Amino acid sequence: MARIAGVNIPDEKQLQIALTYIYGIGPRLSQEIIAKANIDPTLRVKKLNDSEVSRLQDIITSDYTIEGELHKSVTANIKRLKDINAYRGLRHSLNLPTRGQRTKTNARTRRGKRVTVSGTARKAPSKT
Repeated sequence: MARIAGVNIPDEKQLQIALTYIYGIGPRLSQEIIAKANIDPTLRVKKLNDSEVSRLQDIITSDYTIEGELHKSVTANIKRLKDINAYRGLRHSLNLPTRGQRTKTNARTRRGKRVTVSGTARKAPSKT
């Protein structure tokens, strides 16, 4: 397994797909990085030699924000929104959708498991 930017890249995948396993690199950035490194995008990762891996590593670390550094900046952005009491920050702190989605129905993944309130269930008819 090749290790780029602290992430183990799968050997059997093509390089353009394998680079997307790094947090912060999607399909477009993957193609961009491969073009800068002058490597065939359809080449399997296991066929890369050490010089090509080091070229990829150098390009990624020098030009792009990835992995831990990107996680930190995203967390800092959310914290900033909470600190200034922006609407989006409040939505983040309440664990609700932040981009205008409806919450009356749906939004289950963000709001969590449904909690039933007692007294709302139908009562069984009692014999008198």
